Amino acid sequence: MNFIKRAGITLWARKGRTILLMITSSVILMFVMAGLIIQNAALTSAKTATNSIGSTVTLSQNRTKMMKKMQKQMASSSSSSSSKPTFTQATTTIAKAKKIAALSNVASYNVSTSTSVNASGFSAVSTTTSSTQGGFGGGTSNSGDIQINGVSATAGATSFSDGTAKITSGRGIKASDEGTNNVVIESELASANSLKVGDTIKVADTSDSSEKTTLKIVGIYKVKTTTDGFSQQDPSNTIYGSYTLSNKIAGTVGKVSNVTYTMSDPSKTKAFVTAAKKILNDSDMTLTSDASSYKAAAKQMKGVASFASKIVWIVAIAGVLILGLIILLMTRERRREIGILVSLGETKGKVIAQLFTELLIVLAVALGVATAAGTAVSGSISNTLVQQQQSSQQSAATQGAPGGSGTSKNGGAPTGGGGMGGTTTAQTTDIDTVLTPAAVAELGGVAVLIALLSVGGAGITILRMKPKQILQAD
Repeated sequence: MNFIKRAGITLWARKGRTILLMITSSVILMFVMAGLIIQNAALTSAKTATNSIGSTVTLSQNRTKMMKKMQKQMASSSSSSSSKPTFTQATTTIAKAKKIAALSNVASYNVSTSTSVNASGFSAVSTTTSSTQGGFGGGTSNSGDIQINGVSATAGATSFSDGTAKITSGRGIKASDEGTNNVVIESELASANSLKVGDTIKVADTSDSSEKTTLKIVGIYKVKTTTDGFSQQDPSNTIYGSYTLSNKIAGTVGKVSNVTYTMSDPSKTKAFVTAAKKILNDSDMTLTSDASSYKAAAKQMKGVASFASKIVWIVAIAGVLILGLIILLMTRERRREIGILVSLGETKGKVIAQLFTELLIVLAVALGVATAAGTAVSGSISNTLVQQQQSSQQSAATQGAPGGSGTSKNGGAPTGGGGMGGTTTAQTTDIDTVLTPAAVAELGGVAVLIALLSVGGAGITILRMKPKQILQAD
């Protein structure tokens, strides 16, 4: 009789044992399936989430070298005279900044410059609390009442990208505004001076009031923040224009001190920085990567994937041991059946093949059950794993040292840290557990492997059996 036919007859004749095997196998394969789904989904989510979070590299002055220069100047000035040391902000050329932007892996870039001017023919918004303190490295007494922020595009500026500022009328500054005097002003400044899109205003140089520049208003924005008493001026007095406009007024045409590059693939940020440094070739300037969120999300998802992989291995090994033990016990109970089959001329290989076929049929049914229930199980398990990973990372962040320095995204100036301190919380990344054909194929492979290893242990016992001794013993 065909061993496949005998396997079907045996399973049907012993329904109770068959159902018990199916339930046991379904539970084992269900957890294996959950592990596979979570593992695959976590790796996919890590790639998707980290790319969506993104990474930025900021080109700015080397603050460490700047401090050393200031200390040397202060030391020499204190020993020679009472004059204050002067400091010139480090810059690089626009040509170099654009050459770096042409490198692969740059999704976009934003040049950021700034200068102060005085309102001419209109009034700046008054601030209730004024501050006379200078900025880092000493301020200037000629600071104007209007600040012009030069950018490549307002869409890339920090205030607009994070939602603090929003265009309410007209349009923002675009790359096409390079070389023009087009500007975007704040709504309170516009309201206080009855200004609208299309009007022109004049600003005067802080050191020479007779030197004036006419600006054309192409847009009006509204800012959510208000002065906190520590700002040098009301945020409503900030005007946005092209970086070429700011450079022209400041007398730094063709120069730039701050550029932010947004990476298209965060994982290649290090390679970009290496290539950019070769183009820059300037120790007074530095390239700073802000990939903390990307790294946190990647670490979070890789931790989940690693744990899911361990689940797969542990459950698979446990499944082999459990099913192997069950098959071994079944083999001992069927000694007489096996002895009769072998004495009738059936080969021991076909007897083992019959046991393998029986278990394979059971596992095929269990595979269907596990496939149907695996997604639901993996969803609840993955949520628990993500929460655990997030909690552990938050605990690690809390224990870390406060302060530090950061770099604003999309063209903002470097933000000084260490004054107030603080911690960075990793962004939570969800796992979208979806059943894929690849996961079903992997589970099928695991099921066949479990069947082979389980029957393999019982096969050794069958090969050692001698039919005559079995029948005589029974």
